[in-house]
Amino acid sequence: MSVSLTIVLPGDEIPSSALPKPQNQKKALTLGPGLRHIPPGTITTTIAGALVTDNKKNAAWIEYNSGRYLPSTNDLIIATVNTSSGEAFNCFITPNTPLATLPHLAFEGATKKTRPQLPPNALVYARVANPGRDSIPELTCVDASGKGDGLGPLKGGMVFKISLGMARRLLAGRKKGEVVVLEGLSEKVGFEVAIGRNGYLWVDGGNVKTTLAVGRAVQEVDEQALGEKGQRKVVERVLKSL
Repeated sequence: MSVSLTIVLPGDEIPSSALPKPQNQKKALTLGPGLRHIPPGTITTTIAGALVTDNKKNAAWIEYNSGRYLPSTNDLIIATVNTSSGEAFNCFITPNTPLATLPHLAFEGATKKTRPQLPPNALVYARVANPGRDSIPELTCVDASGKGDGLGPLKGGMVFKISLGMARRLLAGRKKGEVVVLEGLSEKVGFEVAIGRNGYLWVDGGNVKTTLAVGRAVQEVDEQALGEKGQRKVVERVLKSL
């Protein structure tokens, strides 16, 4: 898939050179959220964000930060344990959403004797099993085969708040989101990350200085809506400070 991304502001006119270049020239251009067509051939932005184009689908849209997080099936999130009762942990997804339930046995290899003992405020990397539109949201830390695949309790490290748009870009990967800050830092520094679709980033750099540097670098890229060039400058500055 050929995808590109450019930061734009409300009212910007999108030049034809920035629009997708499909292999099939007969395929009609599809405009998604944040873009408006002014006849005969002008396309402008209605919101600030990242202009994303997909050549294969001949589509363009604006990736932006808006609203509060609403759970969706299979979303990867970072949850915070509130209490443990009965057969499940009660977890916060965000301050604005109802408590979600995480069954004690929803961990790889968990039994009644071996299940994790998670105290209040413990962090868990989980997947949304049921968004709970008409009930309580339910989380899980295993896939259909019972494997954790990187999910489970997050020990150590720190959590950093990021926008929902940044979370989407990080989870989408470089080709779709053009977020290179973590990749750039990882070339010289070792660290682990977990990205929550609910707007949280967990970082463990092995020590406080590295952990803070990585987390704050991502927040800076997010807050300033930096493109690849700006992100490279952030990476250079952070690496010099470590």
